[in-house]
Amino acid sequence: MTRLLTRSDLTSLFDPAACLAALADGFRVADEVSVVGQRVRTELPFAGTATALIPGLLPGVEAYTVKVNAKFPGARPALRGVICLHGGADGELLALLDSATVTAWRTGLAAALGTHVLAASDPAGTAVLGVIGAGAQAELMVRGLRTLRRFGGLAVYDTDAARAADFAARHGGQVSASAAEVAAHADMVLLATWSRAPLLALADTRPGQHLTTLGVDEPGKQELSADLLDAALLVVDDRELAASMGVLGAAGLTASAADATLGEVLRGDHSGRESAPAAARTVYAPVGLPWQDLALSWLAFREAERRGVGTRVDLLG
Repeated sequence: MTRLLTRSDLTSLFDPAACLAALADGFRVADEVSVVGQRVRTELPFAGTATALIPGLLPGVEAYTVKVNAKFPGARPALRGVICLHGGADGELLALLDSATVTAWRTGLAAALGTHVLAASDPAGTAVLGVIGAGAQAELMVRGLRTLRRFGGLAVYDTDAARAADFAARHGGQVSASAAEVAAHADMVLLATWSRAPLLALADTRPGQHLTTLGVDEPGKQELSADLLDAALLVVDDRELAASMGVLGAAGLTASAADATLGEVLRGDHSGRESAPAAARTVYAPVGLPWQDLALSWLAFREAERRGVGTRVDLLG
């Protein structure tokens, strides 16, 4: 039997703190898996692209994931797809999960984790968070960051003014007129857009600021300029992917331009912000890795089994 888990099922199953813990553990141990995850992307004769992430693997988890997404920037939602969770013993299809929900949670919460680890310490909780691109991933990033640390104001910009206003109203923030205006007010900046040209350059930022760029997950997309990336302490999730289809490749940089991976920082192999001057800018620029899909899919599946959530079907019947 296969368990079908819809968006509403997953929303009822996911807890930000538990998901953040699973992702943090994953970053620390994912490199121990000998099978390298693959990210496959192809253009389509339509207004979108097809992407597959295989296989999602983690040490100690007797299962793996295969994710298939359709990315159509002009659609709402812009991402639709499915994650197949297979048992490791015999390939049994344990669950089919809504990919848009899992992707938003794992991407947004991993962004919150990277931001928390790399941004300057703020015991008073007065730092301002800036959001450029008020979509589902930004929604989860804000929720996740509030689980990890206190912060003060919130500045929001989106090309869709109504969406920016809704986001600001939900989270007690203020709408800004541009990406540069967000950067002028914020101490931590999240970019989660479909931009194909830099939204912020070095001159738009200031020393000590942290930026997390989520939108550059395939060739042709770009959110931060090369001079900003070159000046910052730059942390990625995977060096080779960042160079082939992520922020490094978009800026014409090689894999060696990344100072560290988030896994290295969380394991203590790299000291992160502590290795740079106090006034240094920091950037977290992930592409998104297959094991992250497994981390949250496995969490959701086990909780769904325990609570009886979702619909069980016999696809072979």
